[in-house]
Amino acid sequence: MLAIIGGSGLTQLGNLEISRRQLVRTPYGDPSGALTFGRMGGQEVVFLARHGYGHTIPPHLVNYRANIHALVEAAGASRIVSVASVGGIRADLEPGKLLVPHQIIDYTWGRQMSFHDRTDREVVHIDFTHPYDEALRRQLLAAAAAAGQSIVDGAVYAATQGPRLETAAEIERLARDGADIVGMTGMPEASLAREAGCPYAALAVVANWAAGRGDSQAMIHFSGIEAVLQESMGRVRQLLDQIGSEPAG
Repeated sequence: MLAIIGGSGLTQLGNLEISRRQLVRTPYGDPSGALTFGRMGGQEVVFLARHGYGHTIPPHLVNYRANIHALVEAAGASRIVSVASVGGIRADLEPGKLLVPHQIIDYTWGRQMSFHDRTDREVVHIDFTHPYDEALRRQLLAAAAAAGQSIVDGAVYAATQGPRLETAAEIERLARDGADIVGMTGMPEASLAREAGCPYAALAVVANWAAGRGDSQAMIHFSGIEAVLQESMGRVRQLLDQIGSEPAG
């Protein structure tokens, strides 16, 4: 079962042949919405809109634990692809670019970060040296090639708290830290998937230049983001259709 988590701009999959929807309750509360099951590219797929199907849940209030638990334990997901819109920091990552990040720097705080947060059990640590599953990353890159989509292999994702966007000085700091893109939902989603033992990778869409970069030198123009996402998500759906046709590696 391939699980797809849709971010801003992807609250539904138009190419998903829907078979059913299922409300799930978890020990960690309710996920962002009902799980949508169907077939895509000949494969069983489960889809979940990270911010809710009406895009009403801000990044810092997403119940990441419930989302991952529902996809892995209730839906039986064997791999998770996260689709996320990001801001471009690196000079070659302009709006509209698709990329598959390979590393994360976590700047979030106050979020429920782990399934292992009780003091009546032995402490559990996970290896997070490489936060994204490499085999799944390669599947995304191969799917892009099969779909004829240009994609960037590798980027460092800076996960910030939100929901506000960053200052230009903060983006300069992130760049000095080695970040290439910035978003608000990459963590703790990735580490929770690792705790759950489920391969996880991200497909990022650059929606805008980060603060102080490109045409965001003076301010970020929200009016242009919608147009970029609308066009880019069409390419994302084509790519996901390809990965949906490939067996898990």
